[in-house]
Order: sequence, then C-alpha cells, then structure tokens
Amino acid sequence: MDIILKEITVRELADGYKDNAEDGVVGFGGKLDIRPPYQREFIYKDKERNAVIDTVTKYFPLNMMYWAVREDGDFEIIDGQQRTISICQYVNGDFSVDGLAIHNLPKDKKEKILNYELSIYLCSGTDSEKLDWFETINIAGKVLTNQELRNAVYSGSWVSDAKRYFSKSTCAAYGLASDYLSGSANRQEYLETAIKWLSGGNIKDYMSKHQHDKNANELWEYFKDVITWIESTFTKKRKKFMKGVDWGSLYNTYKDEKYDTGEIEKESAKLILDDDVKKSGIYPYILTRDEKYLSIRAFTDAMKQKVYEKQKGKCVVCKKHFEIEEMEADHIKPWHEGGKTTEENCQMLCKECNRRKSGR
Repeated sequence: MDIILKEITVRELADGYKDNAEDGVVGFGGKLDIRPPYQREFIYKDKERNAVIDTVTKYFPLNMMYWAVREDGDFEIIDGQQRTISICQYVNGDFSVDGLAIHNLPKDKKEKILNYELSIYLCSGTDSEKLDWFETINIAGKVLTNQELRNAVYSGSWVSDAKRYFSKSTCAAYGLASDYLSGSANRQEYLETAIKWLSGGNIKDYMSKHQHDKNANELWEYFKDVITWIESTFTKKRKKFMKGVDWGSLYNTYKDEKYDTGEIEKESAKLILDDDVKKSGIYPYILTRDEKYLSIRAFTDAMKQKVYEKQKGKCVVCKKHFEIEEMEADHIKPWHEGGKTTEENCQMLCKECNRRKSGR
C-alpha cells in the first residue's frame, strides 16, 4: 500500500464543486468524490462550519485530511468530509461568516483564502488495505459509527439505495418510524437497526450477500411491514415508552399470532400506571410474558432490613436463622397477581427456600 502526502490549495479543492442528487458531491475539478456511499451526511452546525473558515482565514493549520486513490485515478474522501464541504460551500458563496461572504472580501483577503494549502494523505492499494487504513484512522480518533464503517466495507449499489430510505432526518424511514426507533438517521443508526432486524443480528453477512444488489427493496419492504405490525398490534401510540424497543425481533417471532388488540391496550394502560415496572419493557412483556423485560422494582435495602428484624432473622418457610446476607427478599403476593414491591408485601427467605419457591 502506498501513502503519500499532497498539498493542494483551497482554490484547487473547490474547483468544480457540485452538490446535487444527479452528480453527488464532488470537487477538485470533478476528480474528488466528497460523499462516497459510506460517508455520513453533512452534520456540521453553523458554529463548526464557521470555525473551519476562521481557521483558514487566519492561516492556522487545519487537521490532516485523508483521501483514497481509486482504480481510475480519481479520489474519494476517507476523512475530512465535513471540513471539505464547509470550505467548498464558503468558496461557492453558499454562506457568510460574520456577515461577509467570500465575494464581499477585499481581493487580497480572498486570494489569501484561495491560496491556503491543505495537507492531504493519499492512500492507494487493495480494498482490504485501504479498509485497514480507514479503520486505523477511525480508532485514532476520527470516530465513525459501526454502521458507517460497514458502509465503507460493503459500499456499492445496495448501500447507495438503502441510504435513500434510511440515511437522513428527512428520509422515508424517519418519517415512518421516528416514534419507534432510537438513534440518528444521519449517523446510519436507522439503517443499522433495520438490517439487524431483518438479518437476525447478522449485519455483516447480510450486507456482504447483498452488496451488489441493484436496490434495497427487500429491506425497505420488510421495514414497512414491521412498522405496520406495530401500529396494528399496539393501537395507542405512546412514543415515550415505545422508542427503542427491539421491534424487529418481536415482529419476526410474533407477526403471525392473532391478538385481541383491545385487551392488549387495556393491559398496556394498566402497566403504564404500575410504578414497579420498567415502561419500555411493557411491549416485549405483553408478547413474551417474560417478566425480565419489566425489570420489576426490587425491594430496597431499608425494606429488607426492616422485614429481617421483624422476622428476627428467621426464614418464614424453614424457620431457621440466617444472616441477612444469606437471605433474599420475596413478594408474598406475587407481582403478576397484583402484589406490590412494598414492605408489607415483603418476606425474607433463605436462598434455598426462595429458589425452591421460585421453581414451583
């Protein structure tokens, strides 16, 4: 693998800059792909964007940027996309800093900016060599999300099409499912979630298999089916508690079951009012009946100590005396029968008796 250092001016970088749906985002005379399929969308805010221009204007050094050399001799950005777009947009007249666009500046100041030199490392080699380099840069502090890295590995027609649906705050997936998904579409977390659901967690295998597919229709249709199922099964939307649930896994297992949606809503409403349960676990619990999702509120140390003293350290089942560390708190009336996590509903059992009781 070859890595060489190249100095280019802002003028050269911004030459031929375009940002449109047809041509993508290009610069450096049309030879630089500024937003390859694996790269994130432009996420800089005004303050960050202006800071880049301020650095250039004052001729302070800007952090090193990294480009990969393609087989045809053109380039694609590995690291430095946000800074590159900030510079190109400013030179293109898309925004101003402190009320001054570049065309408002005196000629000498404008020329100084255009002649500012940027340091670029160019990497050429095999795909695997470039990927190793890319991951090393990321580990060193140029942090991308796991899915952004996967997009780099499996870039191609499938990734490009999948990003149409899942990769912007204005994308179709965000409009359809933002009440149910956590994370950021811009950072590829919506895409990651969708692939995880469809692949059963085998994201890399799925992306490798479909890398050169012409489109991502299978993923998009599946994703829509999941959201339709959520809304038809849980008829009242509670965004606060529904966001971030592992909906795809639940859909994969329970999509063919028949449910009384009225009863589901009644139970959901009841559980929402129960202070003992973790609210985001309500929906998995209703389908699976596994109480682990509810993270039932545990008895406090103070409650356990009071009950232990009342029982004089004796297990209420075997009547033997134990140190408090050798005992466990137990609901007298089980939670699933309406028992609350209160001192009045607490009893201390030795570990053996509690295990025996729980196993019945």
